[in-house]
Amino acid sequence: MFNKYLMHISIILILIFMVCEISTYSYSSQDPVFKLVIHGGAGVILRENLTAEQEQAYRDKLKEALVAGHEILKDGGKSLDAVEAVIKILEDSPLFNAGKGAVFTSSGIVELDASVMDGATLKAGSVAGLKHIKNPISLARLVMEKSPHVMMVGVGAEKFAQEQGMGFVEQKYFFTERRWKQLQEEKAKERKSQLNKKKTVFNFSTSQQEAQKFGTVGAVALDKAGNLAAGTSTGGTTNKKFGRVGDSPIIGAGTYANNQTCGVSATGHGEYFIRSVVAYDISALMEYKGLSLKEAADKVVMDKLVKLGGSGGVIAMDKQGNIATPFNSPGMYRGSIDEKGKITIGIFKDE
Repeated sequence: MFNKYLMHISIILILIFMVCEISTYSYSSQDPVFKLVIHGGAGVILRENLTAEQEQAYRDKLKEALVAGHEILKDGGKSLDAVEAVIKILEDSPLFNAGKGAVFTSSGIVELDASVMDGATLKAGSVAGLKHIKNPISLARLVMEKSPHVMMVGVGAEKFAQEQGMGFVEQKYFFTERRWKQLQEEKAKERKSQLNKKKTVFNFSTSQQEAQKFGTVGAVALDKAGNLAAGTSTGGTTNKKFGRVGDSPIIGAGTYANNQTCGVSATGHGEYFIRSVVAYDISALMEYKGLSLKEAADKVVMDKLVKLGGSGGVIAMDKQGNIATPFNSPGMYRGSIDEKGKITIGIFKDE
């Protein structure tokens, strides 16, 4: 009788153990959240201004970048690796104002800026005024990981690149006929305005501000380990002068990442984004006021920035994988991909 009782107790214990094991397995086998969101610039991007072929080219390149980043994250790669890989693809495309497709300065050269930030450690790297670096985002990451500094500029940054074994490219690599034509158009407008004495050399035309200023590229990624990372890269503004640097390489303005809140990459009228500290402001509203990602991003981009007079947008993601892509301009090249590989791409305001 006693043995029979022990046998029943043993069976019950075994069943309890099996249920616990099944429950644990079921929980651990759930796919972890990992996502990626990217942008290719914001501005007056209207359907009537893009041919069907041009629109498809942008969508294809955004998709290519998203798929590449997704593969890294799916295989357990770091969010930093995904951000760098994605931005390099966009930098190598002549479609966007970064790397190969960068706009020209007033002196007819290309100067590039970029930054990256690790949400797990709050470490960051930034570069500005580069003239011979094919992929500025990679140098920004080297500054973060291989130097005691956060930001390096110009000749010094390129000397550091040489010390790190990074190859150089000639300025002719960055030449594209489209960007050269844009520069000539802006110079012609500038000369006309000077003759009319309506504007000074320091002012930009409205069409330039709206149509050509927002070609920045960027990415925010969340990996399986729950770490966020963000990065941004740009060629700046057509006909920019006197060592002008925008928000893209400024940590807290154009780029920010914090595992406790969100990752952000901005694109727009850089001077306003610097003054508004846009990327950090979104994070701060979440941290100190308890706003959701959408609430914080909308408040900064659709309210605060608009009141100041700035145009553009951001891509942002929080630690749960929620995504926000607010922009107050007519369009923004943007896209995202989730852990299941579902891709969403948008260009125009109504998408």
